[in-house]
Amino acid sequence: MSLDNYKHSVTDRFLKYVTIDTQSDPNSTNHPSTEKQKDLGRVLVEELTAMGIKDAELDQYGYVYATLPANTEKEIPVICFCSHMDTSPDSSGKGVKPLIHKNYQGQDLVLPDDNSQIIRMAEHPDLEAQIGNDVITASGTTLLGADNKAGLAEIMDAVQYLIQHPEVKHGKIRILFTPDEEIGRGVNNLDMDRLAADYGYTVDGESRGSMEDETFSADGVSLEIHGVSAHPGFAKGKLESAIKIAGDILAALPKDRLSPETTEKKEGFIHPTSIEGGVETTVLKFIIRDFEDEGLAKHEGELQAIVNEVIQNYPNSRVEFKVTEQCRNMKKVLDKVPQVASFAVEAIKRAGMTPRQSSIRGGTDGSRLSFMGLPCPNIFAGEHAFHSKHEWVTVQDMEKAVATIVHLANIWEEKS
Repeated sequence: MSLDNYKHSVTDRFLKYVTIDTQSDPNSTNHPSTEKQKDLGRVLVEELTAMGIKDAELDQYGYVYATLPANTEKEIPVICFCSHMDTSPDSSGKGVKPLIHKNYQGQDLVLPDDNSQIIRMAEHPDLEAQIGNDVITASGTTLLGADNKAGLAEIMDAVQYLIQHPEVKHGKIRILFTPDEEIGRGVNNLDMDRLAADYGYTVDGESRGSMEDETFSADGVSLEIHGVSAHPGFAKGKLESAIKIAGDILAALPKDRLSPETTEKKEGFIHPTSIEGGVETTVLKFIIRDFEDEGLAKHEGELQAIVNEVIQNYPNSRVEFKVTEQCRNMKKVLDKVPQVASFAVEAIKRAGMTPRQSSIRGGTDGSRLSFMGLPCPNIFAGEHAFHSKHEWVTVQDMEKAVATIVHLANIWEEKS
């Protein structure tokens, strides 16, 4: 089976999807966090319906569910392909103007709406593998949205291919598009009984040919600092500023380790993400990451020790230290069903690439889905420099991702 002569729709779909603003909002208590995510959800449902999918629907929480029926008599596990619709709050997703830089030859890509935004191969070494390919970027004032609209477009194109090529046998396939992944709520309101799948794959990875079966374990830590307020003109011996306590805690964090900027590979970190408040009360929030649960506990213990030491200098103040579990390393689940990852590796090979099995210094919907009963590794979508104005993807990598999805669906049928 080859997709070489297939007229792909993935690029046209992607260029359309990125112009729809779907930025999620971590400060919102709504579900989804922003209603505009449903704008894209409605487009996806319309396109699925136009392909001939009969049950495509968008629910009240912003999830898109759909089914590609089996075309084989074999008993095959139900497979789900999943990508998220929202883009990161870290950079604007409004008014995205995608640009295609055809036949890339290694030159600096100067983004026209802000000439200070320059994508250089020296800073993006994965571009070395893209000589001759067509690189898609934004125009310099927004992110692109390849994270994860590339994944959406790839799943949609793969579904179209499978509908147009019934000779490619596959079992029942469930399609799932989620909101709010970028703010850690991607599966908060997911109906697993409604999804009714046995195994899944998120299409949300980076480099061509990569497959990730391991993620960070993740916790959040909130420090609610209660200081002592006093009139600044009469504060001597009384005032204990919660803001200054927060500053002392931040200043006491390790400078040469345990931070995102000083760690790599499987090293974990303690990362402050926000500070808000005033003299009397200040809230300081952190994310804690490690590939081992024991590492999480160790990092949290180190942060607690820093807090304990700092607060000794403020005898009338106190700090509430709250840990919230976010997700755990999905490898614990996937190691019990090794065929899920091995089939993905085989699909990448059949699509003409050398597989790269690796770990994610981050998380995906698949992390939580795995612990919710849907073992779910992550396969590449081709997105790079995500959450930034330098985000890019190539036409050719997206087409390779489509081929991988198609082969993967066929492998499950073949090996069942």
